[in-house]
Amino acid sequence: MKRVAFALLSVLGLLSLLGCRDKGAGMKIVIDTNLGKITAELYPDKAPATVSNVLAYVDEKFYDDTIFHRVIDGFMIQGGGFTKSMAQKPTKPPVKNEADNGLSNTRGTLAMARTMVPDSATCQFFINLVDNTYLDWDNPRSPSAHPVFGEVAEGMDIVDRIGKTKVGRNDRPVNDIVIKKAEVSE
Repeated sequence: MKRVAFALLSVLGLLSLLGCRDKGAGMKIVIDTNLGKITAELYPDKAPATVSNVLAYVDEKFYDDTIFHRVIDGFMIQGGGFTKSMAQKPTKPPVKNEADNGLSNTRGTLAMARTMVPDSATCQFFINLVDNTYLDWDNPRSPSAHPVFGEVAEGMDIVDRIGKTKVGRNDRPVNDIVIKKAEVSE
């Protein structure tokens, strides 16, 4: 019992050091694109492995000079894994799917992109343009379960502008939407 209490206090202490409130809120990243800045609040208490994974990519400047390579108006914008030449960047191992965290794929939330394999998310993320609750967790092996790990705090107008961009084959924007850099916000 003492070990459980100590572990709980340790986790709570870590979250308070991270400045977490409510959903674990307080930690932010800024995604600086060639169309403007998007500030996203992250939820490390709801999606700890996912947030840690994304922050590791941010710290390594992995997202710098990548593109939003898939844009579907009325659905989502996806980026974080391809260069302007559509070269896929090498990634870290995938993280556990944390879609059962109680968060929902609603307008403005950030979620991890993945294959049909539930635990396959690496670096790519998407921002929901509308409520896409059918992407929420319904069972741990669901092909539709995409873990939400944050929400746009500022710059939803930029997200909407990206969502309205003209696209070509495979939903790729005709004109590159570049993530110039992504960094933790102070």
